[in-house]
Amino acid sequence: MGSRAHVIVVGGPAGLADTAAARIERLEGLWSRFRPESDTSRLNHAAGARVRVAAETVELVERAVDGWRLSAGAFDPTLLGPVIRAGYDRTFDLIPARAHPGRSDAQPGCAGIETGPGWVRLPAGSGFDPGGIGKGLAADIVSAELMAAGARGACVNLGGDLRVIGEAPGGGTWTVAVEHPGSPEPIALLGLAGGAVATSTTLRRRWRVDGEHRHHLIDPRTGAPSATGVDLAAVVTGQAWQAEVLAKAVLMAGWRRESGVLAGTGAEALTVAAGGRIHTTAGLAAFLGGAAPLAAVS
Repeated sequence: MGSRAHVIVVGGPAGLADTAAARIERLEGLWSRFRPESDTSRLNHAAGARVRVAAETVELVERAVDGWRLSAGAFDPTLLGPVIRAGYDRTFDLIPARAHPGRSDAQPGCAGIETGPGWVRLPAGSGFDPGGIGKGLAADIVSAELMAAGARGACVNLGGDLRVIGEAPGGGTWTVAVEHPGSPEPIALLGLAGGAVATSTTLRRRWRVDGEHRHHLIDPRTGAPSATGVDLAAVVTGQAWQAEVLAKAVLMAGWRRESGVLAGTGAEALTVAAGGRIHTTAGLAAFLGGAAPLAAVS
């Protein structure tokens, strides 16, 4: 998933953390677009045809389509072509600081995705990129499996997509830090009895093409890296895959429209504008324990 994984297990049988690590690696092997043998790579290679895939991959694709609908298209898992054309055509660690546009003819096509028991069909000419939703769904899956295996509590954080469930270390609720690349300290501390936080930012995974900055968050309306005036969006909600989808949707909408994006979802958000100003939705106060977040990032 191109990210650092951090797993905390409270109680339960010995070895659960190792079990979680193995499970994360299994999901990476199924979903990474950079592994030629993965389900994702096989789907992209055979777009237009039914492909037999693991049950976890069917779930991933179905949740991705759910996310597309939930966000009214602001999150689109079929933006692989624009991502590659922006220069993200290899694992991020291998992208040079000054890159060249990648080559891909893949076009968006989420509305045409079909799934069934053990199979997925992408529309011909399209491409699927699990991106952040894969991290969020993996956090949901692994945390639930840890609890089913006897843990009293679990935290699974995959590159900023985090799910907590059950008892925190020492008892009580979990404290989750929202971090910003430009701040040496957390910009907010959130208290969760259970649920998810996902952070999406244009300030990481950046490179330059023809002298201009590029990043991996593509705006479906333009097919280019987003430029909405929001550098970071963090969303709190029940499941990590939903939090990831909504964080991207808020970032694409801009902070002045975040309430409309989140309407009816029960989610709350924090955004950081390009100038450093921090804005929160009204309901986020319930997670802040009376402490205000930073007013701005300098």
